[in-house]
Amino acid sequence: MIRRRKAAAAFAVATSAAALGTLLVSAQAAPAAPDAGQVKTAAAGADQVLPGTEVARYDAFDANQGVAVDGRYFYAVDNRSITKHDRLTGEPLLQFAGDEDGPIEHLDSGVVHNGRLYAAHSNYSEYPMESSIEIFDTRTMRHVGTHSFGIYRGSLTWLDHHDGAWWATFANYDRLRNGSELPYGETYNTQVVKLDDDFQVVESWTIPKEILDRFGDMSNSGGSWGPDGRLWLTGHDLPEAYVMRLPRAGGELEWVATITLPGIQGQGIAWDDARQNSTLWGISRGSSEVLSYRIPVHDIVESDEDPWRVNGPGEFEQ
Repeated sequence: MIRRRKAAAAFAVATSAAALGTLLVSAQAAPAAPDAGQVKTAAAGADQVLPGTEVARYDAFDANQGVAVDGRYFYAVDNRSITKHDRLTGEPLLQFAGDEDGPIEHLDSGVVHNGRLYAAHSNYSEYPMESSIEIFDTRTMRHVGTHSFGIYRGSLTWLDHHDGAWWATFANYDRLRNGSELPYGETYNTQVVKLDDDFQVVESWTIPKEILDRFGDMSNSGGSWGPDGRLWLTGHDLPEAYVMRLPRAGGELEWVATITLPGIQGQGIAWDDARQNSTLWGISRGSSEVLSYRIPVHDIVESDEDPWRVNGPGEFEQ
């Protein structure tokens, strides 16, 4: 069942969230009060902190790993099951349920593309790591396809389709392997990848260590391209999303901003496809709920300055 807050409560939540965002920005960046008409300037991703405002909350017993969303439905993802819900009422409609001893072991998140739900899947926490993409018909919730990566770059945690390509993360972890003193791949080895239509990797990037350090011994759990043309990432536990862009050079993603999302605990996220009215969706594992947020994407500022220059005679650095 969907639970929408009354107007007064919603105003209070929005006001509290806005106040929290203001406090966080003030505490970390401490900018001087701007003059009227002053142009906003870019800040580092850790310093530019903005609040997301909760707009809806749904009961969803499968909200343990992530959520996918389309125009009429949302899909709560658990390890072996995915439940399709009506977006208006929150009512559960259909469920894919894998057998406990079947090949579906650890679904992490999903994305809807052209009437299919593509779910990131792995054998976490078994070792060596194996990953696959599992494909479902959103109308019937039947399993209709699979693509296996086998033993590859890590554990596949999320998947999205953007700008004519597939995007994903192969996560690695500092958490120790079961029965071992060795880490489950080491978190710093986590990679964000771009794939072609055949799911072959064509490019890859690392995530800034400052973000990975926030994940503790876990890793990047969720990812979704936003209506602002930026990549949004989440960890495993923290109620925040990291706004990223592809680098102008090098192999590390650029951290643009951080968005607070009170109520979620990291995990799989999804932007819906409503363009300027888009909302960001996430889950609360503790309460088995799916939440959606209004995000101030137009308030995010990033620098257009190139981190290099061309020197002429008399300016050469030696």
